Amino acid sequence: MTAVLRHELSLFYHNMTGYVFGAFLLLFTGIGAMLYNINSSVANFEYVLSFISVVFVVIVPILTMRIISEERRQKTDQLLYSLPITSTEIVMGKFFSLICVYVMPLIFIAAYPLIFAQYGDVYLPTSYGSLVAFFFMGAAFISMGMYISSLTESQGMAAGICIAVMLFNYFCASLSDYVSATAFGSVVVLVVMCLIIGFIVRFMTKSTIAGAIVFVLGIGAVLVAYFVGSTTLDNLLPNIMKNLSLYERFNVFVNGVFDINGIVYYISVVAFFLFLCVQSLEKRRYNG
Repeated sequence: MTAVLRHELSLFYHNMTGYVFGAFLLLFTGIGAMLYNINSSVANFEYVLSFISVVFVVIVPILTMRIISEERRQKTDQLLYSLPITSTEIVMGKFFSLICVYVMPLIFIAAYPLIFAQYGDVYLPTSYGSLVAFFFMGAAFISMGMYISSLTESQGMAAGICIAVMLFNYFCASLSDYVSATAFGSVVVLVVMCLIIGFIVRFMTKSTIAGAIVFVLGIGAVLVAYFVGSTTLDNLLPNIMKNLSLYERFNVFVNGVFDINGIVYYISVVAFFLFLCVQSLEKRRYNG
């Protein structure tokens, strides 16, 4: 894993990707600090983090789009598979290289609250609590981008899909006010989700039977919930959309509450997408 980490870090900075990522993050942080902390005389640095969080939609796809897809396109992933390392070690090495690139600008960003504290009252626990949440949210998006990159050989397609997914995550809390809150509407969406999950299982396992079983079991559970206690499905879809939003959970930290559940959620997202990424590599490793 260490060899993969060193290799990926050298590639990031040789191809200028790491510099572009850091420059964008620091640029937007500087703009946010100027707008909120300097021009508006607001002491809350966490508002700056909330302002710049939207930049993830652009910089994470730039950072992750080539991490695996380029290896697949150039067939260099076969060299990795020939080494005495597991797919898990490959994924973790690539992930930690991305985290290192991500942490470097955060070190400079962490100095902002201390600098502003020299010229006014800055509540440092809230500022640094939000910065911790900002780190974990970014890690969750990076793991998501890695998985998307593992699904295609095209960097452009990986970036496009990643941008679309992250934009949906950014707006899904707002869109939840416009979706159906009825039990029947929830059933329709859950059926569609069961179908999508069935296709994913079919894609990952190459077993139509496994995908069909997952789909049927999901449909059965939804129908039982609808006929036994349909009231439990009321407002289910809006609540799911709000809870899925990584940005919505970050707003809790910005509002001054260090939410442990939010940190656990971010870590769970990281673990989930890294697991999917490992499975994607395993599938290609043994199926050519």
